[in-house]
Amino acid sequence: MPIMSVNGATIDYEDTGGDRPAVVLIHGWLGAWDHTFAPEIAWLRPHCRVLALSRRGYGRSGPKPRTYPRDFYRRDAEDVAAWLDALGISQAHIVGFSDGGEVALLLPILRPDLVQSVAAWGAVGYFPPELRPLVQQKWPPTWVDDNLRALHGPEHIERMVLGWVTAMKQIIDSGGDVSLSRAHEIACPLLLMLGRHDALNPEHVAREFVSRTAQGRLVLFDCGHAIHRELPEAFRQTLWEHLRSVGALAEA
Repeated sequence: MPIMSVNGATIDYEDTGGDRPAVVLIHGWLGAWDHTFAPEIAWLRPHCRVLALSRRGYGRSGPKPRTYPRDFYRRDAEDVAAWLDALGISQAHIVGFSDGGEVALLLPILRPDLVQSVAAWGAVGYFPPELRPLVQQKWPPTWVDDNLRALHGPEHIERMVLGWVTAMKQIIDSGGDVSLSRAHEIACPLLLMLGRHDALNPEHVAREFVSRTAQGRLVLFDCGHAIHRELPEAFRQTLWEHLRSVGALAEA
């Protein structure tokens, strides 16, 4: 797998290549491109140029240990944009899950020239005060299994979890906004997918986010956070229809 240095980070990534439309996959917290999206890459590969990265400090990307400043979502979005610029990608369709979904929602705000469309799930651009206890429950990281420890480095995992918990509480305590206040700036087509039982992402916030965008659409699923794993067929059908509608897919 290639590794590229951009924006002060080293990014491990996959690029299926070709001259078809570019679809970018962005993983969530404690993920990596291959750990999170291997099935989706195989599914989409015949139909588009798939690009997927491990965000800085995750998996084989650096620097390590991964840090979490108050604005880490924006920093990650800037990393993605710099990586695409370095690859010579002038326009792309962005697809993101969970923390990667938050990054995906920021990208058309920060780089409207780059982003042709967005699809995100497990993200709504805002963390209300009632989520603070749920965030705090992630520490200590006794729930992290051996596979995740090995993926990111067992010597780094406790610092990563504590960094995320601390940053998330800072975000919540300072008002909770990640991108909701700027959702009106998103001009491109947006598909927001949400599990009705997603404890971290309230439905009313998702509805508010979409209502502020020019071309936003919300699709609800009867599941929790990881729609792509809990209801894979319904997820793929919804994402496929979105990608087809925005011209991101070519015939095999």
